[in-house]
Amino acid sequence: MKKNFQKPAREKGAVRPKKGLGQNFLAEIGIIEKLVAAAEIAPGQTILEIGPGTGNLTAKLLETGNPVLAIEKDHEMMDILKERFAGKANFNLQNGDALKFDEAIINGPYKIAANLPFYLTAPLIRKFLESQNPPLSLTVIVQKEVAQRICAKPPKLNLLAISVQFYAKPEIISYVSKGCFWPVPKVDCAILRIIPETKAGERGDSEYGARFFKIMKSGFSHPRKKLGGNLANDLGLDKKTAADWLSANGIDPGKRAENLSVGDWQNLARTFPCQKPADKL
Repeated sequence: MKKNFQKPAREKGAVRPKKGLGQNFLAEIGIIEKLVAAAEIAPGQTILEIGPGTGNLTAKLLETGNPVLAIEKDHEMMDILKERFAGKANFNLQNGDALKFDEAIINGPYKIAANLPFYLTAPLIRKFLESQNPPLSLTVIVQKEVAQRICAKPPKLNLLAISVQFYAKPEIISYVSKGCFWPVPKVDCAILRIIPETKAGERGDSEYGARFFKIMKSGFSHPRKKLGGNLANDLGLDKKTAADWLSANGIDPGKRAENLSVGDWQNLARTFPCQKPADKL
């Protein structure tokens, strides 16, 4: 396997990945090139990289000539990145927590390309999909199982999949062997590309969105139980009202939540039988 892991001279032998920060550095050239190609970066687009680590992916991103904004939490990695990319005019390195990063500061279109720390995958994806300044796309390496869950369809839909698919179209580009990382993680990974939908209509309506997610989470409140009972109990409806509401949308009240499509949940949010404000559902 062709490796691309580099350690700057003064740090050679001293790089210690931090388990608490989920550091598994991407170290295989072919996978790095595949991720960059999947991101389909065009001239004029800023590239946002989260958790660049020692900079192996960063180096390829900089070769595009586009501005690269990298957010790194680890001070040791900050020193390595500063040394490795000293003099690179298109490199902007910031120290901080990506979950607290204000993407509104990015002027113009941008794309995310990153090898995400496993523990940050779901909250980071949600942050950027719900943002008022969302990226054109997120092309990221995540755990294989997480990528499969995000891309799931009925009858295997889940909370994470619906939360992503409400805002975007996810696609698994390829799978990545755990041997492509240093240190080697316990699981294989995948390159996942997520393309956000335009925030127009319902996707841009905060009240509708709150209602959608409340209803959806209520449906999954007891995943092995029937949908009609879950919605009635969690939303304060009598069972007949809940059953009639589901039936009017062509949904069998005896189904489980995992069998509904994203479109089914959208219809339920549009036709909720009580006229309560979303925050009081």
